[in-house]
Amino acid sequence: MALPAEPRQKMINIMYLVLTAILALNVSAEILNAFKVVDDSLLKSNIAIDKSDKAIFASLAQKKEKAETKAKAEIWEPKALQAKKLADAIYSKIDGYKTELQKASGLNDKGEYKVDDLDAATRIFIDGGKGKEFYNSLDNFKKQILGISPEIDKEFSSKIPIDLNTPSSKTGEAKQSWEYSYFHMTPTIAAITILSKFQNDVKNTENQIVTYCHNQIGQVELIYDQAKPLVSQSSNYLMPGDKIKIRAGMGVFSSAAIPTVTIGGQNLSAAAGYAETELDAGSGGAHTIPVTIKYKDQNGKEQTAVDKVEYTVGTPGGAAASADKMNVFYIGVDNPLTVGSPTGWEKTGFNVNGGTYTGSNGKYIIKVSGGTEAIVNVTANEKTTPFKFRIKTIPDPIGMVGPSKGGRIQSNIFKAQDFLRAELLNFDFEARFNVVSATVYFAGAGFASGGGVQTGILSSGSLAPVKAKMDLCKPGSTVTFDDLKVVGPDGRTRTIPPISFVLF
Repeated sequence: MALPAEPRQKMINIMYLVLTAILALNVSAEILNAFKVVDDSLLKSNIAIDKSDKAIFASLAQKKEKAETKAKAEIWEPKALQAKKLADAIYSKIDGYKTELQKASGLNDKGEYKVDDLDAATRIFIDGGKGKEFYNSLDNFKKQILGISPEIDKEFSSKIPIDLNTPSSKTGEAKQSWEYSYFHMTPTIAAITILSKFQNDVKNTENQIVTYCHNQIGQVELIYDQAKPLVSQSSNYLMPGDKIKIRAGMGVFSSAAIPTVTIGGQNLSAAAGYAETELDAGSGGAHTIPVTIKYKDQNGKEQTAVDKVEYTVGTPGGAAASADKMNVFYIGVDNPLTVGSPTGWEKTGFNVNGGTYTGSNGKYIIKVSGGTEAIVNVTANEKTTPFKFRIKTIPDPIGMVGPSKGGRIQSNIFKAQDFLRAELLNFDFEARFNVVSATVYFAGAGFASGGGVQTGILSSGSLAPVKAKMDLCKPGSTVTFDDLKVVGPDGRTRTIPPISFVLF
């Protein structure tokens, strides 16, 4: 049972780039969430590898029972078990590091801890010496795995998927130690993700050795007792312009029952039991691609399996743009925007399509006058990243007199008011609306003569034109402000719903 190859060195480079970026960005929530997504994906990958190993060990046990494969199985099964024992030991040790990190970051009874803690990883892995210990454990694991047999050493001496090279320093900086490069001032969630990445390397190493041991005897023998769709991807974390490769098919395959596979709306050939396609990663952020597999089960019945591929696209050079209020620009108001870049502002480009801006050095005010979308372009490390923001009209305000927006109100409080105003409630921006006109209807107690209804006209928010009629109001009077027109920061005149008052 084969598993898709992971671009390990590329992931290390990407992680190091992102770690550098988040230090410049003061650890944005978006980047921290991206690490959570990557960590979850690595843990899911480890579970899949465990399932593969279990199938191989089950096949090894079968081969020990057969006369024609018994002799070889008795030689190679112990070697496979030894590889598993070594991998389990260091995997468990890395789990211990994770727990220690979480405790140092304020782990509580609910399993919560401070994911953006920049000190815990430094204290544990650099000041506390656990970084050197971790490096030595990984190095010893590689040596012990290769030492299982001369055949394994010859086959895997240059193939072990655990890279212990120190990530390159920035130009002009002295080369740092391995543990410093990975754990110095690293947020806790990022350090945990790095540990999960090495756990994944350990699991892949174990799987390769176990598979090799089995192949010295023969092919894996599986009982055809169920069929399950399999979906894999080349990476869980990419950069804009990268390609994501997706493979989908059936865990059990027969040439007489070729599955039909649809990935992201594309119908693909699955003549080999699986379909494979390459898609553009897309812009920064989380992405989901739907996968549908139609197949016949072992009873010949048509089945449909639906799955999805989830991944995160990072931002080149650590560039980031986030609206200080929400992911929306509103017409007619100042929209604050924070932009982050690790390259220094003299080397960072910034422009807005669909709006104008003022400000500098990461703090901007965006103004938009129409349309449905604005694009903020941030250029860092010679790469431009687009950030899309929706454009919306400011919502309608509501009419208010004094403390009330309609309904029952004491007559003396109502008669003491001098203005009708339009208020924008539960809105995050400063946005002022002015009343430009309204028709006011007075009825009920105090207005029985003259047909029972009197009318007044307002040409602004001032109640002076209807003050005399307001003085006639008493408990039992009703007052309605209709055809209420207002103008907001966008300069547009709009009619808002009427408001009515019942005096008591």
